[in-house]
Amino acid sequence: MLLGIDQIEASRIAVLDSEGNRVTYGEIVTEALRIREQYTEREFRIVLVENTAQSVLEVMAMLVSERLVPLILNSKTEASLLQTLTDTYGQTGTAIHPQLSHLLPTSGSTGSPKLVRHCYDNIEAAGLNISTFFELQPTDRPLMVLPLYYTMGLSMIFSHFKVGATVLITGRNMTDKVFWDFIKNEHATSFTGVPYSYQILQLMRFTRMDLPDLELLTQGGGKMPRDLNILFAEYCRDHGKRWIATYGQSECTARMAYLPAKWALDKVGSIGVAVPNGELSLVDEAGQVITTPHTEGEMCYRGKNVTMGYARCAQDLLLGDERHGFIHTGDLAYFDEDGCYYIVGRMGRFLKLFGMRVGLDECEQIVTSECQTEVACVGTDEKMMVYITDENKRDAVKQVLVEKTHIVATSFEIRVINEIPKNEAGKKLYKRLEDAALQFKD
Repeated sequence: MLLGIDQIEASRIAVLDSEGNRVTYGEIVTEALRIREQYTEREFRIVLVENTAQSVLEVMAMLVSERLVPLILNSKTEASLLQTLTDTYGQTGTAIHPQLSHLLPTSGSTGSPKLVRHCYDNIEAAGLNISTFFELQPTDRPLMVLPLYYTMGLSMIFSHFKVGATVLITGRNMTDKVFWDFIKNEHATSFTGVPYSYQILQLMRFTRMDLPDLELLTQGGGKMPRDLNILFAEYCRDHGKRWIATYGQSECTARMAYLPAKWALDKVGSIGVAVPNGELSLVDEAGQVITTPHTEGEMCYRGKNVTMGYARCAQDLLLGDERHGFIHTGDLAYFDEDGCYYIVGRMGRFLKLFGMRVGLDECEQIVTSECQTEVACVGTDEKMMVYITDENKRDAVKQVLVEKTHIVATSFEIRVINEIPKNEAGKKLYKRLEDAALQFKD
């Protein structure tokens, strides 16, 4: 069976949630076998999940059964987006490729029906690669606060189930007393978060807490502020723990690179080296491989965790592997003399806000549709700058972006300008937006 979970002792607890619910490996196997008996043909399913033991059971049983192919979504997915996805993919009788395992949205919840097509080999590769570089053991008890529908959260399940560990999962707020009681009482051995998670931990004076069982802190989901990175790297060094930053994309089943703990402070800001069984490389504008350190180019990745491609309609669920284990990441990077990579920018139009990838073009479409104003979006992983031409719609624009993306309001800065700069063909000139803002007069 997938990830070899049928080889793990059936009574062993696979997942335990903060409400006291638990699921064993044997229960997952039993449910997977039940699904196999009930469904003779493969079928597509939309699955709305929360960070609970029951949701993990439901998703993993579908994956292990290899009969039901889930599109894994947040249980709080906006009704209009859910309807769009149901209308696009929910037709009965749609043929499904035999290797298609599950689907995830490409851009958080910004309304796009475009999905990433994962296969069973991707799950196996992610489980093996991640469990190897984190040195995971059956005795590990990782705390999972990342959403189950988020690629990095899902990869936590794959990697820990690969070794038969017990995942501690919670949907509780990190400021909730139950959250901290759960960590301490269940002896959590690791914590994985995005930059925002660590900002909260800093505010809560995490580095002063007594958590002797916690041995590993890991970070992904976008670039972390340098000072915050150093703070937690030094904390781990001084307390005999490991700090490991990672890099990945949903298109590569979450993790593609990691910075070994030995370099946590010496190479702050680096994404490190390729995960085991993977390969990073750089290409120049002519497509030639770059072999010289400190030379920028587009970063590429090769490995069995590279997904099959995208789906944009129900018929695409029948498509096979379009990438063949290789992908252009769209990130500009360089590597140093030790082969550690540093990302310097993005070629594509998307940001990672609080660890969630958000399409800039899709946000423009949302604002245009919902607020009927001209708009242009740019920004960094720390904040999206939203330029509009109607002062009266400033608040409405921010509100609709928060509602559609489920990302906090402070991630969006609304700027009003006289007009969106464009060329003769009507294409937006994003590089001139800041100048336009300086010239704006109330």
